[in-house]
Amino acid sequence: MYDYLIVGSGLYGAICAHELKKKGYSCLVLEKRNHIGGNIYTENIEGINVHKYGAHIFHTSNERVWEYINQFAKFNNYINQPVARYKNEIYNLPFNMNTFTKLWPDVFTPSEAKAKIEAERKDCYKENPENLEEQAINLVGKTIYEKLIKGYTAKQWGMKCTELPSFIIKRLPVRFTFDNNYFNDFYQGIPMGGYTKIIEAMLEGIEVRLNTDYLADRDSYNALAKHIIYTGQIDAYYDYQFGPLEYRTVRFETEVLDTNNYQGNAVVNYTEYEVPFTRIIEHKHFEFDTTSPKTIISREYSTKWTKGDEPYYPVNNEANNNLYLKYKELADKETKIHFGGRLGEYKYYDMDKVVLSALDYLETLK
Repeated sequence: MYDYLIVGSGLYGAICAHELKKKGYSCLVLEKRNHIGGNIYTENIEGINVHKYGAHIFHTSNERVWEYINQFAKFNNYINQPVARYKNEIYNLPFNMNTFTKLWPDVFTPSEAKAKIEAERKDCYKENPENLEEQAINLVGKTIYEKLIKGYTAKQWGMKCTELPSFIIKRLPVRFTFDNNYFNDFYQGIPMGGYTKIIEAMLEGIEVRLNTDYLADRDSYNALAKHIIYTGQIDAYYDYQFGPLEYRTVRFETEVLDTNNYQGNAVVNYTEYEVPFTRIIEHKHFEFDTTSPKTIISREYSTKWTKGDEPYYPVNNEANNNLYLKYKELADKETKIHFGGRLGEYKYYDMDKVVLSALDYLETLK
């Protein structure tokens, strides 16, 4: 008999296991995959730490979170500075003065950039935008929308921007400085040696069973523990009784290349719709690797989720959020089980928010 059964060895589950063990509780962690770490898992291939489930850059302005995560690894000073490729043009992200001076050859100053965007907004402004396209043009004008938003967003969601609701883009970050740092957070970096080392440190001395599907035999597993922390899909836990929640999933094509530098940057977004993938990650650049003779790239394809696929991103539109509330109503009545993390709470969480959510939950335990 264990005090806690923890379903999932991602960041949320691993933090819970680590902190509960420190308090003297016995824990058993069940993991459906053949490795720990959930979607932040990194695998060393050819001496390069590969982000197996997409780029993960840790960033936060919360000092408590930053100090907590730094217990488990040293972080480098990586700054996320993605670039966007549209046809044969390269632009800096997020939208900033480097972007604007490339988009418009006659723009050199912030006031000129503001005037250009404002003129485009006025030409196409819709008082009550009916879709994402109209909303985006309202915010940043037609040039930025056509080159840097339209195709990428359609690929990401699997729908044309004219078919997507306007509320998906409530605002777009626009900076009138020459600053390519994608995040505004005070702390940012990549753990040296990869994210898996963080999870390994958290789970040290704790029993973990890999290749174990909790839902396939939940009654037997429930009998093993007094309390359960579940970080899987909340709709799957309840056998989709109200219908499945909607997610987006991601497919990766990963290659080892006989070159030491493929694209010169960790992340390059492909914003043209005709290019089927959304971005290419070159993993070695996350750790400033200039010595490996080879490089590893991953092309990302955003696709529709169906049962059995790996759920990556909750589709938090109004219909899905209302459906989630039905499942949450059932979850709130549970006395033995707690639902946490991105899938358990049906929220798009950055990693720092996962850390904070887990720590806040642990503080509620007696």
